Amino acid sequence: MNRTKYLLTADDVKDYLECSRDHAYKVIKKLNLELASMGYEVEAGKVPRKFFAEKFYGFEAS
Repeated sequence: MNRTKYLLTADDVKDYLECSRDHAYKVIKKLNLELASMGYEVEAGKVPRKFFAEKFYGFEAS
C-alpha cells in the first residue's frame, strides 16, 4: 500500500525546498507557531503536508 504521509519531517522539507536541515527546522517551527496561534495542536519537528502546500507556491499536497 503506497500511502502519502500526512506530516512532513525536516528531511522532507529540506528536499522540497532544497535547503539545509537546520533551515528546514526553522521553517517547520515558524509554520507550527502559526498553526498553534490558530488553535491547532502541533507536533514538534513535523508539519502537516496540506498546510505546507498552502504556504509554499508550487508545492502540491497529494
